[in-house]
Amino acid sequence: ETRGFSETRLLTHWAEIAGPSIAKIAHPVKVSYTRRGMGATLTLLTTGANAPMLQMQLPQIKERVNATYGYAAISHLHVTQTSPTGFTERQFNSSAQQPKIRKLAPKEKAAVKSTVSNVSDETLRAALATLGENILTKPQK
Repeated sequence: ETRGFSETRLLTHWAEIAGPSIAKIAHPVKVSYTRRGMGATLTLLTTGANAPMLQMQLPQIKERVNATYGYAAISHLHVTQTSPTGFTERQFNSSAQQPKIRKLAPKEKAAVKSTVSNVSDETLRAALATLGENILTKPQK
């Protein structure tokens, strides 16, 4: 901690400091200090698609962060882009929804069981039954 600047506060209260719209598309990952001591660089992580929107809001973000601490703690902001899979799941809103897996009807379960009933090896029979159930419950494209 230097001059009241606490990195943990920036991380734990990011949504309050930056605002909900910015917190959804970016989050802080690093604060780097210069050798001269005044003014740090805040590195923000976002997806490539959100980087231009975030870039336009950097002055407001810098102002909000510095207002939180009461002095010019951050002098520079750096935006780092990542792929959506590299972005934290709790903050990245993917438009793709998970397909719904349907449950097997009792008739279908019985059909799978009767199909694999002739297999003598119990482990193989159980594996084949699981495979059959998974094939039947697989979502259609």
